[in-house]
Amino acid sequence: QVQLVESGGGLVQAGGSLRLSCAASGRTFSSRHMGWFRQAPGKERAFVATISWSGGNTYYADSVKGRFTISRDNAKNTVYLQMNSLKPEDTGVYYCAARDPSKTIQTVGAYDYWGQGTQVTVSS
Repeated sequence: QVQLVESGGGLVQAGGSLRLSCAASGRTFSSRHMGWFRQAPGKERAFVATISWSGGNTYYADSVKGRFTISRDNAKNTVYLQMNSLKPEDTGVYYCAARDPSKTIQTVGAYDYWGQGTQVTVSS
């Protein structure tokens, strides 16, 4: 079992930065790949970024590549999402999620555990 709690969301102007954190509890955190998703109003939840259990591999959605950075600290049971050069279209609720390494596709269904989400609003 993994419990996830996101924090760090807020209101920021376009071009600004935010750093999201996801604190995990449970003994299996360090063996799980982690991901960030976001959901804009009226839209489906969409993949943002993922990081392997070791932190050695990362993958990003094209819309955030070069602006967002995912990282993790297994000693602190925490995964981060550094978001720079934010745009109004980045607005949404951001969710942290965990999946078994055997699942390799970046879809909502591949992830077994989810946090409650944190709101990010980017004003123009």
